[in-house]
Amino acid sequence: MSDIEDLASGKGSGDENFPVASALIAARHRPLVLAFYRVARLSDDVADHPGLSADDKLRRLDAVEASLTGAGEAVPAAVALKRALGERGLSDRHMLDLLTAFRQDAVKTRYANWDELMDYCRYSAAPVGRFVLDVHDEDRATWPASDALCAALQVINHLQDCGKDYRDLDRVYVPLDALAAAGLDVRALGDIKGTPGLRAVITELAGRTTRLLHDARPLARGVRDLRLALEIGVIHRLADSLARRLMVHDPLSERVHHSKIQALGVALRGAAATFGGRLSARPVRQAEA
Repeated sequence: MSDIEDLASGKGSGDENFPVASALIAARHRPLVLAFYRVARLSDDVADHPGLSADDKLRRLDAVEASLTGAGEAVPAAVALKRALGERGLSDRHMLDLLTAFRQDAVKTRYANWDELMDYCRYSAAPVGRFVLDVHDEDRATWPASDALCAALQVINHLQDCGKDYRDLDRVYVPLDALAAAGLDVRALGDIKGTPGLRAVITELAGRTTRLLHDARPLARGVRDLRLALEIGVIHRLADSLARRLMVHDPLSERVHHSKIQALGVALRGAAATFGGRLSARPVRQAEA
């Protein structure tokens, strides 16, 4: 086991806010998606490790990239992903883009505005959706809607964890200009309860996130694979629910995450709505004369 893998947080795909390679997608695709997830999770653990300096993080992330591209073999999970990608004839581009985001996390702790945050999401979130679409051999015309969905998921995670990220990592994804407009600075994220001003900031950012989700709505209808469409429908419904919960719950002092029962109910509604939408969108055959 490499020293990088010794740093693993122990967090797995089942601990994420949103499904990762769930049973909804075809069994033949799940191992590759999980191999991708394992490298992403490991790299994220490196970037978020409180005991490492920025230089140490960058050195370890370089080792992940080297193992992925064939320039080294220090990280078995990345070597395994390289092999799996090769077997399917897929590029390592999406993981390399993710590594750009993890390197940014190692050295950057503040975001000036929404546009800067969205630029980060181009590397930290969009590559995940694009990879899953490529695994399913979907048309790249679906990428813009996927990018919007993945950016929304990323922002939701940031808003839910804004207090923890500030306290544990001194990292703030809440745009500084939004805080300043409310007469606040990053220290507001260290309080045990959000002030009315901070709550207004979180509500406004959650509203922007719902607009991203609106832009993502065509995705479940646009993919060819029905099972993938159902997973997208579930993720979209969960994200929409969480964004709305952020508008009424204080992430510093209240639970925003769904309970398992709540998540299951939201997921079932998302799958049912997607299936119904796909059926209604099918062209009606003309009766034979």
